[in-house]
Amino acid sequence: MEWLQRTWLRLWDRLTAITLGIKGVGIAVAALVLYLVVATGVGVYWSIEPSGFEVRAELAEDGKTPVVGTATLNALIGVTEVLLDKPGGYLYNDRMPPGLWLDNIPNWEFGVLVQARDMARALRKDFSRSQSQSTEDVDLIQAEPLLHFDNNSWLLPATESEYRKGVKALLAYEVRLARNDDAAQFYARADNLRDWLADVSTRLGSLSQRLSASVGQKRVNTDLAGDNAARQSTVAATELEIKTPWLEIDDVFYEARGTAWALIHLLKAVEQDFAPALEKKNALISLRQIIRELESTQSTIWSPMILNGTEFGFLSNHSLVMASYISRANAAIIDLRELLSQG
Repeated sequence: MEWLQRTWLRLWDRLTAITLGIKGVGIAVAALVLYLVVATGVGVYWSIEPSGFEVRAELAEDGKTPVVGTATLNALIGVTEVLLDKPGGYLYNDRMPPGLWLDNIPNWEFGVLVQARDMARALRKDFSRSQSQSTEDVDLIQAEPLLHFDNNSWLLPATESEYRKGVKALLAYEVRLARNDDAAQFYARADNLRDWLADVSTRLGSLSQRLSASVGQKRVNTDLAGDNAARQSTVAATELEIKTPWLEIDDVFYEARGTAWALIHLLKAVEQDFAPALEKKNALISLRQIIRELESTQSTIWSPMILNGTEFGFLSNHSLVMASYISRANAAIIDLRELLSQG
């Protein structure tokens, strides 16, 4: 009887251990499922694109006269702060879920960041200088390279910390403008505006081509067209077949959305700061039309995913629709630059 009792007790202990192990595994699985559900919900919330904000120029001491350049500074600072402070913060350099799983918003961020960098460079080399031999502004010397810091740095230093330092330098420059500091200047001239618009046009042209390549295109190689003495480093075919990889189609789409979102704010600021120069060239209407075209790119996306149908196929092609708006805005920018170049 004692032997049977000991055997039974051992069997009971083993069954108890197995039961506890199964319960532990069940709890772990339940916790994992709960984590995935919560992370997915947070990821969906973080994937909501930020809304726009109003761009305003700072007023002078009389409370009526706008300080030239402050609208552009407020727009640049505003888009950069949205980049850092939107739900989820800056996601491009995330190493943990749910930010690690997301790619639409990080690509949106990259589109915004490129425009912020271009404007910071334009401020440093053109808008704040009267001529090519004049000195650069001390705050913009710091701001521009800080915004060009590696956008995928996770630690030591983190990308966010460097961008916040850049915003701090831009704020210092803006404060000096508002205080009429003689060492801080913003020259709202037509030639300065044309130079920045040239950068914008280049960016939009590239995006338009990448968006259009979502369905694949055969193009004649026009790289050396117009100059019979031109050469290039490597030999290229006379016909090129260009197609955006399937997994990158939504990435390009959201990069274009972010680019357009940032440009809407920057162009609205330019409309205020460069109003006299634009009015003199009768170009205000042209600028507003560009803004209108870019605003069309921000329409609500009703599809749960970016569709990639053929040109005239059954399914829509979101990339081609976006390319249409981007191309029209770019064509209008080219016309505006020509208008600004006229005497």
